Amino acid sequence: MDYFLTTPRLGFRWWREDDLQLARELWGDADVSELIGGPFTGEAIRAKLSKEIANGEQHAMQYWPLFMREGNRHVGCAGLRPYREKIYELGFHLRKEFWGKGLASEAARAVIEYGFANLRAEALFAGHNPANEGSRHVLVKLGFVYTHDELYPPTGRMHPSYLLRKPQT
Repeated sequence: MDYFLTTPRLGFRWWREDDLQLARELWGDADVSELIGGPFTGEAIRAKLSKEIANGEQHAMQYWPLFMREGNRHVGCAGLRPYREKIYELGFHLRKEFWGKGLASEAARAVIEYGFANLRAEALFAGHNPANEGSRHVLVKLGFVYTHDELYPPTGRMHPSYLLRKPQT
């Protein structure tokens, strides 16, 4: 595979139009998507994929598809989206069989480094569904600091929200 970013176990590449089946397997799974406003079906999955591709073309970032480097199995996605001026939103969605293996933290560390080094982010924002204790744990472990609760329209709920400032050098 043609990865533009790697970790010891993971490879990142850009979403493509022919990735619809991967998108269906990820965002169509209720276990993966119920806390982010899903499960998604049909046109909603196609729209999510199109939005990621457009973010890549317009902003040089997306929630990139992730693969195990050994075996090239699709793990999910992790990456960045525009949030505010020079602040990007970090997110990760993993397929259920990859939960609890430290892959979210591993992927997020690589995305954080990419955001600060390559995209010149001043800070990164992240939020999670209040029922998602695993995501909260990952964000705190990575150094994100709780700042406020923010409405996340896809779920209609207030999500705890966090900020990670660029390290001073």
